[in-house]
Amino acid sequence: MDRRLKLFICAAAIFITYFYYGIIQERITRGNYGDEKFTCILSLVFIQCVVNYFYAIFTSVTVMKEGEDTTRTSYYLAASLTYLVAMLTSNLALRWVNYPTQVIGKSGKPIPVMVLSVLLGNKSYPFKKYCFVLLVVIGVALFMYKDGKTSSASSSIFGYGELMILISLVMDGLTAAVQERMRSESKTKSGHLMINMNKWSIVFLGIGVLVTGEFITFIDFVKRHPAVLWELVSFSAASAFGQFFIFLTVTDFGPLPCSIITTTRKFFTVLGSVIIFGNVMLTRQWIATIFVFSGLLLDSFFGKARKPVEKT
Repeated sequence: MDRRLKLFICAAAIFITYFYYGIIQERITRGNYGDEKFTCILSLVFIQCVVNYFYAIFTSVTVMKEGEDTTRTSYYLAASLTYLVAMLTSNLALRWVNYPTQVIGKSGKPIPVMVLSVLLGNKSYPFKKYCFVLLVVIGVALFMYKDGKTSSASSSIFGYGELMILISLVMDGLTAAVQERMRSESKTKSGHLMINMNKWSIVFLGIGVLVTGEFITFIDFVKRHPAVLWELVSFSAASAFGQFFIFLTVTDFGPLPCSIITTTRKFFTVLGSVIIFGNVMLTRQWIATIFVFSGLLLDSFFGKARKPVEKT
């Protein structure tokens, strides 16, 4: 197959799967099912982790045979816990903020990842990378800033949704720092990482849904609104399927084209959310969005020109 055609297919698959993922995620977490809303966030993430786990098992025996895994279980436990909290708080944030706000807020992920990788993962980065991340910081801050004209219901400068996004970002940073330790000490492969993190997340979430009684609430909700089960499974499958094409793009074309594709698709997902769900964005927020994605694209092109080096 022609390389340009293959890259186009990979890019189209990433766009389509993650666009669907984002739209369905907003539909599940913010939509109305009759006279009620879906509140079973533990169950939502549980299903996503189950689908991701079986997807990882499938790829490990087909296209990603990576040999023996020597990574310590304690690292997987720590990474799974932070990864899990990051996903839960990211989904919880959508109860209070719309999808564009969540996407822009989560685009600040390089900030805690860099800070905690330096502090806990013994990494250093070139100066220009800090400049690009600063551009992202400015964009996120500008987007999140609330004007004085906001309604009384959302007049607080820092609400529950923003707090959930902040916790999610910190957890992303901690996850990246632990994963950095895994790679430096045990040369952990991506397939091993995905299998074990999702496996332990399933264990934690399984205990959570049973202890909290959410399992019963979820079953009752599905009985009243069976369509939600298809939405949950399909949006999880879209995420896993999209990951396949991300791995394929990185393997065949390198991390730069993949990073550009994933950054661009986030922008169009935000645009799709605005159009489909009528989420209103101010001029200031559009400018902030441009800042954020400009910083991410600049980092994709120039910030990864040389790999981070270990501190001595």
